[in-house]
Amino acid sequence: MRTYSPKASEITRSWHVIDAEGMVLGRLASEVAVLLMGKHKASYAPHMDMGDHVVIVNASKVVMTARKADSVFAYRYSGYPGGLKSESYASLLKNRPEDLVKRTIKGMLPKNSLGKTMIKKLHVHEGPTHNHQAQKPQEHVISTSRRVS
Repeated sequence: MRTYSPKASEITRSWHVIDAEGMVLGRLASEVAVLLMGKHKASYAPHMDMGDHVVIVNASKVVMTARKADSVFAYRYSGYPGGLKSESYASLLKNRPEDLVKRTIKGMLPKNSLGKTMIKKLHVHEGPTHNHQAQKPQEHVISTSRRVS
């Protein structure tokens, strides 16, 4: 018996819409990373991009626990002396919530060319509306125990 390996023509991609209102950032990111990698499918292969498209709405209403918003920082480095920039997660959530969510999810994907193609299937929107109706995304329900009231 031979080991089954899926072919690129056999991959079916679906669309998922996730409402991030009241959800904890890390828990949301780990579940979205599973959808982007395709680990929820029976035909998952780690060397192929098997994942689905994910649309996240209400990114500005995501929650961080244990005062992480003020104590965790996002860093950027230009490559020049004195070029290290830091910004707290609280200010990122206030000014650019899409970047905060996308950055967190990107950290949970593979660090290679496969991860770069996976992150392109992520669409994050600050508000409750999105422009992906043409693809007919299905609502993806994440359990209510993961939401913070």
